[in-house]
Amino acid sequence: MSAILRSAVSRSFVQSRPRQLALAHRQTQLLKRALSTPDATAAGTSTPPPPPPPPQHELSKWRRFLQHLGRATLVTIVTTGGVFYYVTQKDRHPGPQLPFDPTKKNVVVLGSGWGATSFLKSVDTSDYNIIVVSPRNFFLFTPLLPSVAVGTLNPKSILQPIRYLTRHKERQVTVIEAEATAVDPIKKTVTFHDDSEVQGEVSATTVPFDYLIYAVGAETQTFGIPGVKEHACFMKEIQDAEIMKRRFMDCVESAGFPGQSETEIKRLLHMVVVGGGPTGIEVSGELHDFLEDDLKSWYPELSDNIKITLVEALPSVLPMFSKELINYTESTFKESKIDILTGTMVKEVKDKSVVLQMPDKTISEVPVGMVVWAGGNKPRNVTVDLMSKLPDAQKNKRGLSIDDHLRMAGADGTIFALGDCTFSSYAPTAQVASQQGAYLARVFSQIAKRDRIASEIATAQAENRDVTTLQKQLEKAEKLRPFHYSHQGSLAYIGSEKAIADLVVFNQKFATGGVATFLFWRSAYLSTLFSLRNRVLVANDWLKVKLFGRDLARE
Repeated sequence: MSAILRSAVSRSFVQSRPRQLALAHRQTQLLKRALSTPDATAAGTSTPPPPPPPPQHELSKWRRFLQHLGRATLVTIVTTGGVFYYVTQKDRHPGPQLPFDPTKKNVVVLGSGWGATSFLKSVDTSDYNIIVVSPRNFFLFTPLLPSVAVGTLNPKSILQPIRYLTRHKERQVTVIEAEATAVDPIKKTVTFHDDSEVQGEVSATTVPFDYLIYAVGAETQTFGIPGVKEHACFMKEIQDAEIMKRRFMDCVESAGFPGQSETEIKRLLHMVVVGGGPTGIEVSGELHDFLEDDLKSWYPELSDNIKITLVEALPSVLPMFSKELINYTESTFKESKIDILTGTMVKEVKDKSVVLQMPDKTISEVPVGMVVWAGGNKPRNVTVDLMSKLPDAQKNKRGLSIDDHLRMAGADGTIFALGDCTFSSYAPTAQVASQQGAYLARVFSQIAKRDRIASEIATAQAENRDVTTLQKQLEKAEKLRPFHYSHQGSLAYIGSEKAIADLVVFNQKFATGGVATFLFWRSAYLSTLFSLRNRVLVANDWLKVKLFGRDLARE
């Protein structure tokens, strides 16, 4: 009986143990879940475990590249736009400037061309009181003037107000729009008058100067040929380019007037460019582009009658370029059907014709619709008047005589002359004038240093201090280095999206021409432009003409 009882107890214990273990395991799991999700436990509910995350598909190399490229492009656009906006707003809102200082020396700058603007750009205005006197209140980028004459560029795109430059200088610069009429090198005064259409009670005055920067440029040389001033278009100022464009469109529209004879149509559409230098070559090339790109599309009945003739008195065009590039230009003009008459002189310009002396000395009268005069330079009247006041030192009729430091001969070192108004061994180009202006800015910095040292010496001597070191510094500051011109090369556009270039790289000369040189010509001029504003406007004009063509509307 006892054995039977022990066996029954033992079986019941064995059977109940798994149930107890299972119950204990279930209670443990519920406790862990309650601890991990207290909110659910408090609510008396249980939350099922979260589903496993979906498998991630790895992007292909191409999609990863596009993602990185998109991000880099976005960052570049935002950064570039931010920098562009910052620069433009900084230019538009200049900061405060130092006021006029009566203790400083007065420097009067006559002109606003390449030489004067280069000087103003580089000079330290904290050392001087500077006054700018010019008949125009802007700087003109003359190398692109032929592009304005045919509507490739807007006139405003190559202009930059002088106040844009002077307003960003450290000290205030006075800018006066007036025409200089007289310079007195003895009394050190400049007389000028207001020649604008609207004038105030005072329209003429005289100001004294301690130093004068004479950079009035030159005017077009007509060589006394009859009719040039009355009937020819010049290519010197922005007004000249606008006059040429208007006259050219007048010729085209008049040729299309009903009833015109064939002879009269050919006369009206015959354009003669006088001068085989870079300006004459570029005017001829731009006229050819205007014909090919626009007039043939909109004036098909007239385009075959348009004729361009280039007249040059010398044996060849572009004498400053290499023979290789001269031949390339002549062959390009021949392909473009531009006639080149070398060794030919203009004897007279009439209302409807031009009289030429051919190489064989025969005289020929050629019917023309328009004559563009791109000849040489001659001194302005104010320059001739200044030279007459120093007859012993100024004997050259072609311009002011200067020394190696750009000091005007006979002016006791107070008048510096540069650019086209001077006669020197350098060609009258924008590149020469620009380097002369930068050189003069360095000279005036050295002059200011010399004056400071001299003042320190006077103070030290009054206090009985040793001035040996200061005197050595003064001797060094008084030694001015002469001006040295560094030729960077010559560029010219010859039409048909081709250009020529004589470049100097590491003292080695390279001559090149073609479409690639045309792209270099554009990039070089774009980088040389005065400001970011000019670069944006010119680039926009080029793009606009490429897309929509030139504007044929006549104002």
